[in-house]
Amino acid sequence: MKQDLVTKIKKDLRKVADKDKVKILARFFKTGKGEYGEGDKFLGIVVPEQRRLAKEFMGSLVTRSRTSGSLEVRLLATRLRAVLAGVQKLLLSPWHEERLTALLILVELYKKGDGKIKKQIFDFYLKNIKHINNWDLVDLSAPNIVGDYLFTLSLSKGSKEVETILLKLVRSKNLWSRRVAVLATHPFIKNQQFVEILKLAEFLLIKPFNPAQGEQKETHDLMHKAIGWMLREVGKREVRVLENFLNKFASRLPRTTLRYAIEKFPEPKRQKYLVWGKKQKMP
Repeated sequence: MKQDLVTKIKKDLRKVADKDKVKILARFFKTGKGEYGEGDKFLGIVVPEQRRLAKEFMGSLVTRSRTSGSLEVRLLATRLRAVLAGVQKLLLSPWHEERLTALLILVELYKKGDGKIKKQIFDFYLKNIKHINNWDLVDLSAPNIVGDYLFTLSLSKGSKEVETILLKLVRSKNLWSRRVAVLATHPFIKNQQFVEILKLAEFLLIKPFNPAQGEQKETHDLMHKAIGWMLREVGKREVRVLENFLNKFASRLPRTTLRYAIEKFPEPKRQKYLVWGKKQKMP
């Protein structure tokens, strides 16, 4: 991505900015002093417009084959380096929408890339994770890049390497690294593979911690919500798997995690687990 293209994206974003949305977004993403999004700045742009711009950029990198009609990526290794350099410039921006648009471009590049390109984008994502610093930035990119890459990796190399990467992320003091790990389990869940999220949930919320290894119990509400959300996704596919987990650990889960996990349960069952959690003991 050449500098003029980065400039073009910045200009295009400002063309669709709505000043009336700035204060609303700043409040919604908790940008006040001491809040998780402290200091983040907004232009006032809705996500569909950012997706549109990302897809338009991707359109400049692909062409349709005259013979098969399929999309062919015109990305060589040398060109990818330039594209990633441009994406990184956007990720360094203080403006939230510029960082999100950069990540949406990265997702589009990843989808179209071959195995080598996907690996480069995965590595790039992890190296720049400190700039992926709000929950929407994580949620709209981590499953599609980190999650997809790790799921594919698990098919060829098994779960050991995947577990090592996920544990490194959840041991981080960076909130967003930990959320990336949890959201990265979504592709596994979609493919009926639940062990990753169950292990992470137990590691972050249940198991004894080893301070010597920098481990600590997860206390952030955004993580409690993310874990509960992924547990709910498990329940949508195999409710017995979720119930077995809850029967063992419901009394030890944060209230927010429990509420998120059981949101889709029939009301009588939902109330039963809420009572167990409130009593902080299992019958």
